[in-house]
Amino acid sequence: MAYGAHVARVRLEHVSKQFGEGDEQVTAVDDISLDIEDHEFMILLGPSGCGKSTLLRMVAGLEDPTAGDVFIGDHRVNDQLPKLRDIAMVFQSYALYPHKTVRANIEFPLKVRGVPKAQRAAEALHAADVLGLTDYMKRKPGQLSGGQRQRVALARAIVRKPAVFLMDEPLSNLDAKLRGDTRTELVDLHRRLDSTFIYVTHDQVEAMTMGSRVAVMNAGRIEQVGTPQEVYDRPASAFVAQFIGTPPMNLLPVGVLGTDDVQVGIRPEHLVLSTGGPLSGTVSMVEHLGHEVLLHAESGAGRLVARVDPASVIPAVGQAVQFDAAPQHLHRFDATSGVRVS
Repeated sequence: MAYGAHVARVRLEHVSKQFGEGDEQVTAVDDISLDIEDHEFMILLGPSGCGKSTLLRMVAGLEDPTAGDVFIGDHRVNDQLPKLRDIAMVFQSYALYPHKTVRANIEFPLKVRGVPKAQRAAEALHAADVLGLTDYMKRKPGQLSGGQRQRVALARAIVRKPAVFLMDEPLSNLDAKLRGDTRTELVDLHRRLDSTFIYVTHDQVEAMTMGSRVAVMNAGRIEQVGTPQEVYDRPASAFVAQFIGTPPMNLLPVGVLGTDDVQVGIRPEHLVLSTGGPLSGTVSMVEHLGHEVLLHAESGAGRLVARVDPASVIPAVGQAVQFDAAPQHLHRFDATSGVRVS
């Protein structure tokens, strides 16, 4: 069977997970329903403690849901052992056997299944070739860089030819440049394998650059599901608006540029310097980033951040400035619930 030929839709129906009992009970996942299509690269995005890893572990079978159902393909898998779910999981820690070579680490899932030695070797070589590891097959993990070790962990997952790949913050231990390189490798890997990926991260850059869709989580619930561009352009809540985007959206105090029951948000790229504009402040910091300038200003509406063209005249620290934004670039959220309003 070719890599990626066996894939599966994943469905979560009203899934919840509580830990502890009585007064010490904590709800990690709160009534989540999510439909992940065949071949999709779904990102579970959210801050630490929002329940995204717990949700992934319930798909894997490492945690049992307190309520609700998990389906892989057409099969309800709540009571199915992890090894029978046809999934492969890649963790933040590489979880490699330090005494085994790269070849032996990649072959290990097949060895456990009783796959013949010649077939194991061929499958491991194929997976290693996909990830550029053929020159390292005789090395042990201690002789590899962090990025190479992470690729070995991915190869070990690939060799199983699972229906679903589950990845729990696999890049968080890598340095910035290696994270960028490995992001590109993972997107290309998904394209070539044409398999279903579910990927947990707190890094919005990973979510925006890798996912076909993003599920933004907060306090055990899903706030919004959509393509990265949809989530950025039309955030469903004030939480999503501030979580997606670097720098985050400016959220003005209730009543500023809106009514008393609405909070207005403006992306930094849409906040423009304008003589006589409705928002005024004093420049507190100027960040020169080469391709752009970030202008920070203290105002009666709190700290404002504007993305400015470096070719324009840049105000100095301490200078008074005014800002404006076109009406179509204003995002409005209910002052009480934080939910987007039209």
